[in-house]
Order: sequence, then structure tokens, then C-alpha cells
Amino acid sequence: MNEIQSRDFTTQAPCVPEDTRVYAIGDIHGRLDLLNRLLDIISEDAADAPQRKVLVTLGDYVDRGPDSAGVIERLSNLHWNAPFDKFELRFLKGNHELLMEHFLEGRDDGRMWLGCGGEQTLKSYGANWTARDAAARVPERHRRFIAQLSLMHREGDYAFAHAGVRPGVDLEHQRAEDILWIRARFLNATRNFGAVVVHGHTPVDVPDVLDNRIAIDTRAWASGTLTALVLEGKERRFLST
Repeated sequence: MNEIQSRDFTTQAPCVPEDTRVYAIGDIHGRLDLLNRLLDIISEDAADAPQRKVLVTLGDYVDRGPDSAGVIERLSNLHWNAPFDKFELRFLKGNHELLMEHFLEGRDDGRMWLGCGGEQTLKSYGANWTARDAAARVPERHRRFIAQLSLMHREGDYAFAHAGVRPGVDLEHQRAEDILWIRARFLNATRNFGAVVVHGHTPVDVPDVLDNRIAIDTRAWASGTLTALVLEGKERRFLST
């Protein structure tokens, strides 16, 4: 990959719990081909990992790319596949899953979702542009997977969230709206959030490492580069397609 943007840290280096390796995957957006490739890379990398291994996915599994249905199928069955049956799996929700969920539930007309790439998701399920047809064609286990996605995950000095967090609000009291949608107020903040926030949502050409946050959405659906952050002790590194 290209050189990673970074700034000097002004405080003690953050770390994850002892004897733990964490892999965090950025926004996938329907690129099953890249997800499979990155999972193979992680599988090989994890051969020398400590006993506790954690995989966190940051949301936005659907839309824009060609195979959202395949991505949801792969993730929802990942706990059955070695070596990931030995991982702790933490799947987070992105704003695109929220939009899809609202459309399938008939809570809105889907106009916003279709404009954000939902059309490609419907095609991957062989569905047309009605909520009734889409709900009938999206498997119940896929809908259940989406409904059960978490908003945030913590590992030591790191917090994982799709879009970010609202500055000045404790991590325990963040609103779902901010976690899934926030941009400028979070991206422009220089304050400590209470943890280093690992996020996607706002695309970057290469991972962006700052004192208070790490951005790993490398626009996989268009760039062909799906990125994972690897954390172990105080060390950080990246894997990518």
C-alpha cells in the first residue's frame, strides 16, 4: 500500500488486551471477491496469533458493489469456517444496513437507499424495486443477521464504530444516529474520545492514522482495496487486498 498518513502521538501508546490480536475490516460494499481474498490473508496471518483472536467488521456490507447478498451470506456463516470458528466475531452495523433494514420493513420508500447503491443490492438478491418483493427474496437469516448487528465494540484502548462518535459525549452514551452517520464534527475533532476510534464510513485513499482515530474505509467497491487494521499489544499494522 501507499505510505500511511500519521501524526506523532502525544500520549502513551494505546493497546489492546494482553495475548489478543484484533483484526478490523473496513467497508466492504458488496465486494465479496475482496472479502474472500482478505479473509484468506487474515487466515494466513493469524497462524502465529495468540490464543485470543478477534475479528471486527465495521459495517456497510451492502450496496454499490455487485454481490451484497454474497457478502451477507459469507459473514453470517463465518463462525462455521476455520480458522474463524476460533475467532471472536464482532459484526457492526453501518448506515447502509440501516437504510436497507428500513426499506425491507416498509418504514420508508427506499428513495434514499436506492440513491446510495441499494439498487445493486436488490439486483444481487434478484429483487425488484418494491419492499414486498425485496422482503420476500432476502432470506430471513440475512434479515436476522442485519437486525442483530452491534453499534460499537471495545478492545482495550480502542473503540470500533462505523462512522465515528460525537465529541464530548461518553462512549457509553453515544446515539446510534451519530455512530452510523457522523462526519465533520467527528473528523475535525482533535480531542480524546476516551479511546482511539477505529472507523469507516468516510473513504480515504490509504488508512488515516491520527492521535484519536484511525480511518480504514479505502473505498473497496471502486478501488479494489479492502483494508484490515491489525492490533496486538501496542503494535499496529495493516493488511489489504
